[in-house]
Amino acid sequence: MNYPLEQLLPSNYLLAAAEAENAPIVLAGVLLSLIVIYLASKLGGELSRKLDFPPVLGELVGGVVVGASALNLLVFPESGASASDSFLMTVLQLFDDISPEAVTSIFESQSEAISILAELGVIVLLFEIGLESDLRELQKVGYQAAVVAVVGVVAPFAAGTAGLMFLFNVPTIPAVFAGAALTATSIGITSKVLSELGHLKSAEGQIIVGAAVIDDVLGIIVLAVVASLAKTGEVDIFNVVYLIVSATVFLVGSILLGKFFNKAFHLSAEFFQTRGNIVIPAFILALLMSFLATAIHLEAILGAFAAGLVLDETDTRNELDEQVIPIADILVPIFFVSVGARVDLSVLNPVVPENRQGLVLAVFLIVVAIIGKIITGWAVFGKPGINRLAIGVGMIPRGEVGLVFAGIGAASGALDKPLQAAIIIMVILTTFLAPPFLRFSFGDAPKEVVEEADAAS
Repeated sequence: MNYPLEQLLPSNYLLAAAEAENAPIVLAGVLLSLIVIYLASKLGGELSRKLDFPPVLGELVGGVVVGASALNLLVFPESGASASDSFLMTVLQLFDDISPEAVTSIFESQSEAISILAELGVIVLLFEIGLESDLRELQKVGYQAAVVAVVGVVAPFAAGTAGLMFLFNVPTIPAVFAGAALTATSIGITSKVLSELGHLKSAEGQIIVGAAVIDDVLGIIVLAVVASLAKTGEVDIFNVVYLIVSATVFLVGSILLGKFFNKAFHLSAEFFQTRGNIVIPAFILALLMSFLATAIHLEAILGAFAAGLVLDETDTRNELDEQVIPIADILVPIFFVSVGARVDLSVLNPVVPENRQGLVLAVFLIVVAIIGKIITGWAVFGKPGINRLAIGVGMIPRGEVGLVFAGIGAASGALDKPLQAAIIIMVILTTFLAPPFLRFSFGDAPKEVVEEADAAS
């Protein structure tokens, strides 16, 4: 008796064979996506520079243009898109006869590959920012950064949650989730803009970066609390305490072990004689620190930032900086364009009835989001003449961190569509307003240039 081949072979074997058959098409999809990303990044960055805005703003806008809001060249399933929404999948089908089931699998695999590259991009970005930061200066503003971070978390969370509950009659758990989304600060976007403006090493820049790092830790804790609340209706106190202790031990321990890391890095750079003897050990440390951070349920970017900080004082730091830059130029744009591509501006359309309630809620959230962070500049003390407005503005962008809150809230069922749309609108506007606002608050001359001119005179 003859049996069909699919009855003779195990189902997992057939699945593996199908995935292996689709692998070249997945690679083709990834390659097309990268072409789109780099074109959007360069064209957007150049246009932004000509308009005298930070290039990172252009990269974000370029992502919006090629993403779900316009061309649908770069869309992601976690944002609600399907394979039929992706123009790149249509292009791939022109070159190959792909079944509908295979198209879905290819789309998900290609999107996952781009997401992983974007995560690597933000890890490289935070490692680079850590290298550019001055650990001694960061330690000087440590307590001030901590105060700024705490105010920047507590103020918008309390105002947002209370306002939604008492002004708009939003139930407690959705209100808490939306309030939690207001606490986020995108260290990746802020630090990149500060670097482009030449203010990363200024007192304001160091306070902003330090506060953003602490804000990220606090944001992880807040997210864990509200996610637990949304799932069970109860807060797991043990998990909250664990996150606080592990985050503190990780960051403080990384700084205290800085001399050991520097010595090991210096020895490895002398031992290896082949090309990459400096940059490869540095990235091994960055990836190891990122892995350790994720292993204890923190964010990988915290580990990468800590690795950059501890290598800041190494003897080969200048050479390391030069070798990291081209790697960042390749990977970091993937992150920023992906952030922009995930944004769906259709939630701003007031013609759609379900968007109207979301727009009203969004106005409230945007006001709280901006004011709740701007006031953090006035939490700095003992620093006469410091630019408090710039510090507050630097804490405004929510970026990908805010989108994570919105995504988890929607997945858990805690957020209805109007409130989810309101959070997304808040994230969009705070992300795009921060770069030009930072330029305005700092003025035209980079702080480093001014200080060098003063020293020369």
